[in-house]
Amino acid sequence: MSTHQPTKEYRLYPAFCFQASPTFNDWVKITAADVQQLRKEPEFMIPHTYFYLNHPIRYIYLVGVVVAIDDINLRYTTLTIDDGSGATLEVKIKRLVPELYNPVNSPSNTEVDNLNVLSRLGQFDVTVDDHIVDIGTIIKVKGMISEFRGFKQLELKRIWIVTTTNEEIKFWEALATFKKDVMGKKWHLSKSEGEKIKRERKMEHRKAREYERQKAIHEAKKMEQKKARAEYLAQKEAKYQARRRKEEIIMNAGALI
Repeated sequence: MSTHQPTKEYRLYPAFCFQASPTFNDWVKITAADVQQLRKEPEFMIPHTYFYLNHPIRYIYLVGVVVAIDDINLRYTTLTIDDGSGATLEVKIKRLVPELYNPVNSPSNTEVDNLNVLSRLGQFDVTVDDHIVDIGTIIKVKGMISEFRGFKQLELKRIWIVTTTNEEIKFWEALATFKKDVMGKKWHLSKSEGEKIKRERKMEHRKAREYERQKAIHEAKKMEQKKARAEYLAQKEAKYQARRRKEEIIMNAGALI
């Protein structure tokens, strides 16, 4: 029985090339079904980074209807959204615990400025821009990917309520175009782009080495100055003590007369 792994039809570029990717630093418009299909690559243990073909993805952007709202505990609340793609996605909201929440300094009681979780006796509401989010509310969300019990989640960073059908249609049109033109094709880094990245990387390394060299020189000078200062103070103290002993001898000699 063969143990050979199937050969990938695309190349996984080194992590230092990811900055040139059309997805790595972008809010990637994506469906919940595609999010659940994103995968980790063992050689790239970069936080929140997953792959679609050979596209590295960190930040995702979705539109969907809220189908569940769960008050997990004092730290977390979740919204589950369904975008009609055949899968749902859990949106994790991080709440500010009472000892961290200061109404004077914090615009909301969560890590998202325009979102509040109102939890009191007999009341539990999630509001966005002071509008209550309920089952059936259509929302736009941006966040980073994490996992819980084997399922992908979105760690919420931005949220809006979708108020018009036209707004939703525009998102789906943009998503379809991006998937066809970018994500549906393997990412190809040209030779010239690769060489440019390598040159920039070498330059960054040179700058880093020069910075460390200058820092070492600066620290050495500081140590020299500190040592010189300590020697000066030691000499000053020695002269003072010598003068004080001399004065004591004179004074003691006068006392014997």
